[in-house]
Amino acid sequence: MLFHSSLRKELARSFGATLVILVTVVMTMTLIRTLGQASRGSLNPSDVMLVMGFNVLTFLPNIMTMGLFVSTVATLSRLYKDSEMVIWFSSGVSMNRLITPLFGFAWPVLVGIFTLSLLALPWANRQIEEMRAQFDNRGDLERVQPGQFQESAGGSRVFFVEKGLLNPNMASNVFIATTEKDKETITSAKHGRIEIKDGERFLVLENGQRLENTKGQPDLKLVEFETYRIRVSADQVATNLDAPLNNRPTLDLLQKPTPVNLGELSWRLGFTLAAANLLIIALVTSRVNPRMGRSGNLVFALLLFQVYLNMLNLGQAWISTGQIGFVQFQVFLHGGVLAASVLWLMKAHFNWQWGLSIPLRFKRLGAPT
Repeated sequence: MLFHSSLRKELARSFGATLVILVTVVMTMTLIRTLGQASRGSLNPSDVMLVMGFNVLTFLPNIMTMGLFVSTVATLSRLYKDSEMVIWFSSGVSMNRLITPLFGFAWPVLVGIFTLSLLALPWANRQIEEMRAQFDNRGDLERVQPGQFQESAGGSRVFFVEKGLLNPNMASNVFIATTEKDKETITSAKHGRIEIKDGERFLVLENGQRLENTKGQPDLKLVEFETYRIRVSADQVATNLDAPLNNRPTLDLLQKPTPVNLGELSWRLGFTLAAANLLIIALVTSRVNPRMGRSGNLVFALLLFQVYLNMLNLGQAWISTGQIGFVQFQVFLHGGVLAASVLWLMKAHFNWQWGLSIPLRFKRLGAPT
């Protein structure tokens, strides 16, 4: 049908443009936040782009839901604004018949939201957490960056290397400050290199001095050396037995239906159900007067989407704390929104009036009763 094909093509163009804009905005914000974390030492600078990609992937269900809703409202509002919808209505197209082309276009997007929210979202969060844990649990020498003061994994040492040499296992102008119980030492050397002996790693310093001070005593001990060995910690293996909730696979949430897991599952399923309900809401909220602008509908659509999203977050907290059951919340929120949307659609289709029409009879003065 001509109407179905033309509507789907315009929806595809509008959804594509909206999705590109939203993804660009999210990528920019995520890149700024990721660079800030890397500058503070929370992430490996070489993993910035990878972490940014995983972060954008976690936001995709939300972005696609919002993009589908906004593009539908914008497309249908334009049809009303340009009086094209009036022509289609006069040709026999009704409000109810708009549902078929809308869901005919939207079902691949809904499948994508469902797949991303249940499978890709926890996987991406898990990858980000693993990269952050590996960077936090790296060895002392791997923490050292030329020109920066770096703290060891245990927090008892501070390293500084003025300039790295071509050999990655050697450095020049090494500075080490160590705090052990009641003793503080400062070690400096012109050169340093890494050696492995009996399976253990040692930092070998050459041509330097060691300043030792005991807390509470004014005496200082200065020792000059030609060669000095310091045992350094090796790489630590990141073991995280209790994974964060948003990192757990959906299958694990289904196998262990605790209130906390059901709350997370409700939040993940909520994106797909909300996207389907928002399509019907977009159909009825897009009706505008051709003499008025479309900005009011877009603002209302954004506010409605934000309220719906906040309800998903509240529902996750309520289910996790046992204030409401999983099935009860789905019926209350998504079922209630679906019923209200269908009722709103039927009102627009049949032109129902919510108020009561009370006929009034007026009498002429002097007329016989």
